[in-house]
Amino acid sequence: MQLRHLLLATAALVGLAGGAQAENVLKWGANRDIGSLDPYSYGDSFTINVLNHVYEGLVRYDRDLKIEPALATSWEILADGITWRFHLREGVTFHDGAPFTADDVVASLTRVSDDASPLKGNLPAYVSSAVVDDHTVDITLNGTYPLLLNDLTNIHIFDKEWMVAHDALKPTDIGAGTEGYATYNANGTGPFIVESRQPDAKTVFVVNPTWWDTPQHNIDRIELTPVTSAATRVAALLSDEINFTNDAPVQDLPRLAAAPNVQVLEGVDLRTVMIGFPFRDTLTTGQPNPFTDLKVREALYKAINLDLIQQKVMRGKSRTAGATVAPEIPGYAPELDALPGFDPDAAKQLLTDAGVPEGLEFEFNCLSDGLVNEEQFCQAIASMWSRIGLKPKLDVGPRAVQTPKRTNGKTDLYTLGWATLPMLDAYSPLLQIFHTKEGNSGVFNWGGWSFPELDQMIDAAGSEMDVDTRLALETKALQVVKDQVIMIPLHQQPMAWAVTNNVTDLPLFPDNKPRLWFAQMAD
Repeated sequence: MQLRHLLLATAALVGLAGGAQAENVLKWGANRDIGSLDPYSYGDSFTINVLNHVYEGLVRYDRDLKIEPALATSWEILADGITWRFHLREGVTFHDGAPFTADDVVASLTRVSDDASPLKGNLPAYVSSAVVDDHTVDITLNGTYPLLLNDLTNIHIFDKEWMVAHDALKPTDIGAGTEGYATYNANGTGPFIVESRQPDAKTVFVVNPTWWDTPQHNIDRIELTPVTSAATRVAALLSDEINFTNDAPVQDLPRLAAAPNVQVLEGVDLRTVMIGFPFRDTLTTGQPNPFTDLKVREALYKAINLDLIQQKVMRGKSRTAGATVAPEIPGYAPELDALPGFDPDAAKQLLTDAGVPEGLEFEFNCLSDGLVNEEQFCQAIASMWSRIGLKPKLDVGPRAVQTPKRTNGKTDLYTLGWATLPMLDAYSPLLQIFHTKEGNSGVFNWGGWSFPELDQMIDAAGSEMDVDTRLALETKALQVVKDQVIMIPLHQQPMAWAVTNNVTDLPLFPDNKPRLWFAQMAD
């Protein structure tokens, strides 16, 4: 029966696409490819964002980034205070025609919370789920927890029968090199269906004609093509080879804005760019690790000329950050944004006071396909550290090569960008980055730090239902992160999209997440 559903769906799509070209084709030129068609395979915002066009959660963010119903229509907290009951939308089908039921929700939650899941930290309070009836699910948490709906916005729902048929009940992990059927195939309920995929070349999505929601877009087809070269992306836009990019190079924005066929959409991303320290005993060189000393971390912070990076490397488009979350994120407070000041002489004195030898060598791990102008700002920072007597070894490479080094402790300092997705709350980085690594906590604590006092604050915030009390706890915890210089915040990176004139409406969201089900193209 499943095969019959799949054949019928495929036949319908071929007819809908009308051959090689559909009427309204959005040609999306991204700076990199998605990592997988499995949204649970790695905590990568871009991959998850793209796959939100294919898979859906029980709830979602609307145009104003407020939570609204999606695959669930309503919910309530039961009398025990730790069980949430979700009432599911009826009449929804997966792309292969299978009906959406409570069994699919339970199987999906079990999959994403599996010990082997790279995204288990996205459901930090989850304990279990149970089917009440075909369209009702109970989710049990480990205590009172205020942010479950935020978490569920990016927990994609799979078809249980599809997973069973293809041995996909267990998660994959591209960071660890594990793959499966879901790595190269997809079957969601969302507004677009994966028609084909050639990794590192092109992924094609076609409109889902049986989507449960009323479409606010008029796109027939999306062609996602990785265009890693910034110059090539610009040339492709100017020549109409692509008609949308979510990564317009900041150095080329004046040229794009002057072009008669291009519109530039600009803002500042919620993503905060940071540099993380190793807290293990030795560096990759085998030398004792001096970065466990607060004075040394402070020295490296003072040695960075943040104004120069903002003005020269980021072309004045970024927002210099003193806090590890953006001002729009609940839990932020203005006092967290105080900067230490660029003072290389003071940095040198701190290194001397800490007994750091002249010419200390360490690895600085950066991505060639990651953050905005990452390679350039990494080069600039490495040069600044060299001027205070250190010898950073700049290690730049693609995400697929660099990620295993970070997760396995095979590098020293490293970059990290965090946009608090999908939670849009300071609890997200506090739990996933700054908490001691244990269970669902500290999934991105690649440095191996542990501050028990900080953990207590984070844990308390995670169970506090009063909003004001919870946010005060988060602000206090962020102050500890700042005082201990666990990571060095650099900036909120610029956000620049560009479209050609045949894309008439594309909302720019502050979380830098394209939601193409809101896009309009000229007919």
